[in-house]
Amino acid sequence: MTGQGAQGFPRLDAVGLDGVLVRFADDLSEAANRAALAFSAALERDTPDGVEECSTSLVSAYVRFDPLAVGVDQIHAALSQRLAEHDWYAADLPSGRRRVSIPTVYGGRHGPQLAEAAQAAGLSEQEAIASLSQAEVRVTTIGFAPGQPYLGTLPEVWDIPRQTGLTPQVPVGALVVAIRQLVLFSVTTPTGWRHVGQTHARLFRPDHDQPFLLRAGDVVRFPAISAEAFDTMKDDGVTVEALT
Repeated sequence: MTGQGAQGFPRLDAVGLDGVLVRFADDLSEAANRAALAFSAALERDTPDGVEECSTSLVSAYVRFDPLAVGVDQIHAALSQRLAEHDWYAADLPSGRRRVSIPTVYGGRHGPQLAEAAQAAGLSEQEAIASLSQAEVRVTTIGFAPGQPYLGTLPEVWDIPRQTGLTPQVPVGALVVAIRQLVLFSVTTPTGWRHVGQTHARLFRPDHDQPFLLRAGDVVRFPAISAEAFDTMKDDGVTVEALT
């Protein structure tokens, strides 16, 4: 197999007695995230014997299997064969992805750390709002809390560190930034990421057939709206369209 993986990748790591982690890199990159999403989707379309679950993280695919039905060596052989069939780093992203627009108010009481984040990025507040609101980012993974997306990758100016301390609490729908990524919170939580904007997005909807608003691979934008428009919104304003 050829591709953009660093030396030693992709590789298979055992996870307990019934799991294998298919790792495409140690660090987040577009190619490694693409590989993880594409490989996981391929396994779901054509699942090897004995595999019971497949899920993704930023740069890995986790495979859980039934150790009473199939041996570790068999699983490793099946996964190694699949890895050799394609350049997963250049594979097409899974079908069924969507483009999602989530209206966001930046700065002020709704994004109290925008100025701090902008300064760290070497931007004015208006330049920061323009950059974040115009960026199209991919949901690289869902994790930490139900339906919570990690989104990237932002322009290089946003390679800013997390805070050294914690913000005690940010609300549901908070948009935060660090290390060229955005996170949109599905729960009220403390965080070391900088709170730059606020949405009305309801990411976890347990009463829906599809409880998570976003899925790994979706493309998301956070267009800027005024504080007045945000405060008078009667719904979340989220729009979703299929990607061709």
